[in-house]
Amino acid sequence: MSLSFEERKKLIVNSLDREEKVQVRVLAKKLDVSGETIRRDLDRLEKEGLLKKVYGGAVKTKFNSWELPFDQKTTINDKEKRAICKAAADLVEHRDSIMIGNGTTPLEIVRFLADRTDITLITHSTPVFLLATEIFKGRIIFIGGEYEKNQKSTTGPLTEWMLQHLKANKAFIAAGGLSSDGITDYDLNGANISRKMMERVEDVIVLADHTKFGKTTFAHVCSLMDASMVITDKNCSNEWKRTLAEKEIELVIADDI
Repeated sequence: MSLSFEERKKLIVNSLDREEKVQVRVLAKKLDVSGETIRRDLDRLEKEGLLKKVYGGAVKTKFNSWELPFDQKTTINDKEKRAICKAAADLVEHRDSIMIGNGTTPLEIVRFLADRTDITLITHSTPVFLLATEIFKGRIIFIGGEYEKNQKSTTGPLTEWMLQHLKANKAFIAAGGLSSDGITDYDLNGANISRKMMERVEDVIVLADHTKFGKTTFAHVCSLMDASMVITDKNCSNEWKRTLAEKEIELVIADDI
């Protein structure tokens, strides 16, 4: 059974997120369609602003307003995300209260804090919450509100109201993109909740694998200067290392695990 355009779209965008470039002949063979079908798909995706066509294929654009559903993102750069989460968990101190934002990147922090009984974990992410209920031995506070099915998190006025009544030491926030324009997310509601979390903590720690650098997504979260620290993987470019150093933003390069 042949795949629909929407199904092919998700697979093409997924490939771009991993490799930053796709080739018509490779996609045609992988998706079992003609090269002409792939070229038409790339035409449509270019009009949507999801990629830029080049000879023989397409490359990832620096601006992206379309986000894959949560479950489809879990396997993208999973090794890098796990290493980032280990480095993030190492920053959690005795009796800290921490906020963990939504996204596949910060999810694994919970596993590295599983045996900590002295930590309070606050989240609006249902995957983080459900994993914590299974393995985390510390205190858990779930931030309720309107449930967003695609990204599996709560948003809206109730979520903001609950956050306004809490204070924590650290917030671990996932970024859709980091660029000279600042830190961005795909969704206005998600960006707003990230900002609310940032207002309620002492230290803002941004988690972003190397594919997020130089990329701008739909909704502005904050300026780069609002981050206390950025944690990324070993594939971060020297250019970005210099950029963050010039702005005096602490950068942690996570070790492979």
